[in-house]
Amino acid sequence: MTDPRSEEFQAFVFKNRGTLLAIPAAVLAAFGKPSATSVAVGLPLAIAGELVRCWAVGYSGVTTRGDHVEAPKLVTAGPYAHVRNPLYVGNFITALGFGIAFTGKNSFGEKLALLGASLGTMAAVYATIIPHEEQFLHSQFGEDFERYCERVPPLVPQAEPAAEQHGSWDPSVIKEAETRTFATFGAMFAVLLLKTLKA
Repeated sequence: MTDPRSEEFQAFVFKNRGTLLAIPAAVLAAFGKPSATSVAVGLPLAIAGELVRCWAVGYSGVTTRGDHVEAPKLVTAGPYAHVRNPLYVGNFITALGFGIAFTGKNSFGEKLALLGASLGTMAAVYATIIPHEEQFLHSQFGEDFERYCERVPPLVPQAEPAAEQHGSWDPSVIKEAETRTFATFGAMFAVLLLKTLKA
């Protein structure tokens, strides 16, 4: 039986996940020292992560932005046929890309600290909220979700997609669902550009 206090903590982290992940991003933007080379390497990676998010959101829809877990249906198509948490995989790729882009001229120790804080915070948040989400999905979809978990890994994508897939891609939901993400990405890009030009 799950500890109610643990459930409350997981729900709190889920509700505030955006704010919690914004803190290391702000630290990275404040203390990072980008170079032209680091931007050239890191920015395409950050963009690739956002494209993964858009691919996933086109299948999962706007429910991914709620303050509590929602899932009107179990989506197992598109990126969800390769990995159970493609949104988080995309976020991690984007964070890694910006981490590389922002720290080109930082010392080795500073790079480790900034990347460790950014990716470590993200890992801690996801380690807390993924069990919370999956407990909800299990309660909603039961054996269907169990079979999905048996076929598809949680975080490391498999090359071969699962054979049984449900859901379709709707690009019209991306604009609504990703407004905040696009704004955050744009802000990080603007700071990165300003810092690079001043360097």
